Amino acid sequence: MKGPREDILPALPPSVPRLRPNRFARWLGRSILRLGGWRVVGEFPDVPRVVLIAAPHSSNWDGVWGFAVKLGLGLDIRILGKRELFWWPLSRLLHALGVIAVDRGRSAGVVEQVAEMIRGREQLWFGLAPEGTRKPVEHWRSGFLKIARAADVPVLPVYFHYPDRIIGIGPLFRAGDDADEDMRRIRAWYRPWQGRNRGTV
Repeated sequence: MKGPREDILPALPPSVPRLRPNRFARWLGRSILRLGGWRVVGEFPDVPRVVLIAAPHSSNWDGVWGFAVKLGLGLDIRILGKRELFWWPLSRLLHALGVIAVDRGRSAGVVEQVAEMIRGREQLWFGLAPEGTRKPVEHWRSGFLKIARAADVPVLPVYFHYPDRIIGIGPLFRAGDDADEDMRRIRAWYRPWQGRNRGTV
């Protein structure tokens, strides 16, 4: 019989970056997922560096379930957060959760800065929401493809599917030279999944 952790979370492979062991954080993350009825399906790839994208992003609740997975697994993943969120004491919590402050009004150079950060580490998983907002958008932002190409790392698609309360792990995707075709393929892969307020458009 499987234990509680295996019921809702897969194991992390050896190459995936981890946080320092914290039994309380892992218990808290798993408890939040159980209370919400959520589980993770699929397997994480055994790669040390990756750009992870999560969609559909249609609710602030996505962050709650995503951070619960991060805590429950002890997964060390870095994400960007708008600088306006970094007010004391919330800023201390955000830093502890791996959130990096970014000024949306000064976007020039962000792609290269993130790519350089990934290239400079032996292990670094970087996550973002390709839609860039909770509202429906016709065009996804291509920053994740640019970062993946510049850092020479694969893209890992992860989806929220609220009808079944599932967070799913997809196959690794390598960005090519045709950004439009890459985006078409990724968005087509996301089409079956339904967020809290919408699917992908």
